[in-house]
Amino acid sequence: MTLETTLEDLGWAEDFQSQLTDEDAGLTPMRISEVHRSKIRALSTTDAHLLVFPSHITSGDVAVGDWILVEGDIARIVRLLDRRSCLTRRAAGPDLRKQLVAANVDTLFIVTSCNADFNEARIERFISMAFEAGTTPVIIATKADNAEDAADYVARAEKLSLGQVALAINAHDPEDLKRLAPWCGPRQTIALLGSSGVGKTTITNGIAGTTQATAEIREDDARGRHTTTSRALHRIQGGGWLLDTPGMREFGLFDASEGINTVFQDVMQYADSCKFRDCAHEGEPGCAVQKAVKSGELDPDRLKRWQKLQREDSLQVETVAQTRKRSRTMVKMHKTAKQLRNRKVDGD
Repeated sequence: MTLETTLEDLGWAEDFQSQLTDEDAGLTPMRISEVHRSKIRALSTTDAHLLVFPSHITSGDVAVGDWILVEGDIARIVRLLDRRSCLTRRAAGPDLRKQLVAANVDTLFIVTSCNADFNEARIERFISMAFEAGTTPVIIATKADNAEDAADYVARAEKLSLGQVALAINAHDPEDLKRLAPWCGPRQTIALLGSSGVGKTTITNGIAGTTQATAEIREDDARGRHTTTSRALHRIQGGGWLLDTPGMREFGLFDASEGINTVFQDVMQYADSCKFRDCAHEGEPGCAVQKAVKSGELDPDRLKRWQKLQREDSLQVETVAQTRKRSRTMVKMHKTAKQLRNRKVDGD
């Protein structure tokens, strides 16, 4: 594969250039396009390279979209550059840990459908993720050609966050896909996020010219089967880059309080006017939030979704803090026990 391009074409910008030092002279900047368990594929200005992880970097430390510096002659990864933005989620499983989803993404296309898949709570989670990561969310509602009133889905989506941009499209229509062009220009990177069967792969095929397989959705609940099984970076029409991700129906936010509060600015404005700073908004005297609900100014379902995300985030932060405290305590106990053993030996 010969690219014959420039670093700027790959998404290189001043905030990456400013991280280079004199010691980096002779190293080659590359952008990660695929991440595997023991290897990565990265793009330089001339070619795609398959690289092995060094001892100080693992697959969990990097994401598609990251920039790395590589020592050319031996193709050794020297270091990872700081990210402009970083999309993360809570990793699957009982342990509380962060999983990297994508790096250096400018726009996050949150893909849903004009059918039973449309779920306000899930979309609000994705928007919160985007704001927490430092990227711009755009909601794409597919299957507009099959909906009785696609404009209704757009209106519902726009209400989920102040100034939110939402579009309803037919992902199979090349002319309709041109409406995504403002976010797909040179040096721009977009990522697709949404549950299986909503049309992410169809969008990818349409704007990147790929031929990935798609799968039909189930008629009873509009859910689809996974067709994208790994994250990958694709060159798209317009000169930008697209990062496709596997469908994620179960999605746990990880330490995303700022992103949540940004999405729910309307709720936060009322909460700031409550009589008590620790108001739980569940019937306390002087609660401006409950007053707004009773007057019809605030949707009670939206309040419940905000409270659910707040509780989830607070519990995770608290649990992580407790785990770290327990770890520090165990280290201290082991150190004390070792000192006592050493004293006993010296005393003997």
